[in-house]
Amino acid sequence: MRRFKVPEGFGLGLRYSFLEEVRPEGKKPDWFEIAPENWMDRGGYFRRELSRIRRDFPLVCHGLSLSIGSPDPLNWEFLRRVRKFMREFEIEVYSEHLSFCSLGGEYVYDLLPVPFTEDMVKHISKRVNEVQDFFGFPIILENITYYYRPKGELEEWEFINAVLEESGAYLLLDVNNVYVNSVNHGFDPYTFLEKVRLDRVAYIHVAGHERFGRILIDTHGEKVMKKVLDLLKFILSRIGKVPILLERDNNIPPYGDLLDELDSLRRALNSTLIP
Repeated sequence: MRRFKVPEGFGLGLRYSFLEEVRPEGKKPDWFEIAPENWMDRGGYFRRELSRIRRDFPLVCHGLSLSIGSPDPLNWEFLRRVRKFMREFEIEVYSEHLSFCSLGGEYVYDLLPVPFTEDMVKHISKRVNEVQDFFGFPIILENITYYYRPKGELEEWEFINAVLEESGAYLLLDVNNVYVNSVNHGFDPYTFLEKVRLDRVAYIHVAGHERFGRILIDTHGEKVMKKVLDLLKFILSRIGKVPILLERDNNIPPYGDLLDELDSLRRALNSTLIP
């Protein structure tokens, strides 16, 4: 099985709203992340723009519909379409969420938590190995935010570590998700990061969140908060240089402002081994 390589530096999620503004010169991200579900069935203008951007920037795929924790059979037709799309655009990195979003063949537009159990470790690891054999390279799994926690005998970090160990997958560490969960469920985010397998981190997500009453919601619609940035600096002090993706899915500012935000993040991390 061949090894993937996540592009170095700082990436952005590619959004329809600023496609025509993306240029290879001037201020720019180092790479872009795309959800294949948003691009596979689009032709014409959108495919032309994606092809143009791909000529100048590395792309990675971050999926939304794998539903790796579902009891349903894997959706092989969907996976065939993803593989064809990735080959067409020469994309060699595929990440997804350690969650489920389908049941009985029906999909929901949300990422639902799985119980942190030994049985679920075995179930997910078996499915991950099938997907990895199909793609021919390891996949990357992201820790999600969850607003309720199904019963289980493992801590979240134990569950993540067990899945990574048994499946051979890598970790997409979402730092904002760790912080949001720590506030909502009352645990120490630094302890979590000391125990999770940082040596398996392939790349990092960082984003903003909002408070609604007593809980935090992972909205991806605000700038990165200082406490999240502090967690990110803590991680980088442990593992050194690693690719970082700034997520912005809601309340998306003009492209120039988003690049300024990415540049501010880059400068803020200069003292923590990121050039």
